Amino acid sequence: MPKLHQYQTSLTWAGNKGSGTMDYRSYDRSYVISIDQKPDILGSSDSAFLGDKHKHNPEDLLVSSLSACHMLWYLHLCSQHGIIVLDYKDKAVGRMSEDADGSGRFTEVILHPSVVIASDADIEKANALHAEANKMCFIANSCNFPVKHEPTCIAETN
Repeated sequence: MPKLHQYQTSLTWAGNKGSGTMDYRSYDRSYVISIDQKPDILGSSDSAFLGDKHKHNPEDLLVSSLSACHMLWYLHLCSQHGIIVLDYKDKAVGRMSEDADGSGRFTEVILHPSVVIASDADIEKANALHAEANKMCFIANSCNFPVKHEPTCIAETN
């Protein structure tokens, strides 16, 4: 029997300028995501959809969630295989297609992890573990689009 986990968040719209959603331009797209015992996340829609470009949007958060989940699994797998990771950065890119009616979907996310490990003898295995991390990632396993990875790995010492 699988072990079940539950996650609970609260979302509050913060964009009523006084007339509600009287028309498409009469309201702000701002919202607040609250999770018990964690800092609030201020969000909005993407600026392409009249949102505040200085706040997190759902699309950014989806791509970030994929990147973070992959990294956490990758670090776990490296620790299990005796690979010492010294630094990890990712520049993830999500591609979304918008239909004529305004609906849309993500078509892919490509992760670009840049990893520094302790020994150059482990580079091949370190690169191979990205495929395993992708298979294990809870978020990637929940998506109906491909999550790809194009890693680079260097060793701090020989």
